[in-house]
Amino acid sequence: MKWLVSLCGLWCLPLLLLADARASDRASDRAAGVVRCESKDLARVHCAMDTAQGVQLVRQLSETSCIRGSEWDVERDGVWVEQGCRAEFAATRAQTATVMRRVVRCDSNGGTVACPVVLRGAPVRLLRQRSMWPCKEGRTWGVRRNEIWVSRGCDGEFEVGAEDGSGFVAVPRMVTCESKKSARRTCGVSVERAVRLGRQMSKTPCVEGQTWGWSRDGVWVNDGCRAEFIVD
Repeated sequence: MKWLVSLCGLWCLPLLLLADARASDRASDRAAGVVRCESKDLARVHCAMDTAQGVQLVRQLSETSCIRGSEWDVERDGVWVEQGCRAEFAATRAQTATVMRRVVRCDSNGGTVACPVVLRGAPVRLLRQRSMWPCKEGRTWGVRRNEIWVSRGCDGEFEVGAEDGSGFVAVPRMVTCESKKSARRTCGVSVERAVRLGRQMSKTPCVEGQTWGWSRDGVWVNDGCRAEFIVD
């Protein structure tokens, strides 16, 4: 690197440092078991990696969706991608295999949209509502044989449970919900058992039954309450 700086002057230094940083990032990714897999021209591409303990999509790089079962999936000796999916995948370590969630995002864009996903009878629940429009099961989102559908502006992240009937990952979910300008807001999430206040983030007190509450479709807040809630 020193002889390159001498050759082209100090103006080259930022570029060389950037190249060094990128090389370091790639080395760190390899050490962490992260593999980049890219489908070009919509073709299917296989990328070798360790899949013994499972694989998790850690970063989507493409604007094209990367949905497990349709745009990517796991094989015995690696992962495959197609339909333009570009993403980084990490081999799941044994100690984290039990806490990995399988998440699919589905956005209606104002209409009715079906997002294909291989379910094989696995249950589905709303993990996080991303839209201001409500996501309510049976009304603005639902499940058919091998797809999740959304409508009327619902944009959500959905968790797919285990195919063997053992249910969902047994780790509480965290949802942040904020009442802006004291208006009431509902933050959609599927509630099986209960919701607890985890951390109040507003000066306005968050009091259950007064400034926040919950139903099976999500958590609501009003009068300026902003907090993180633990969903079971």
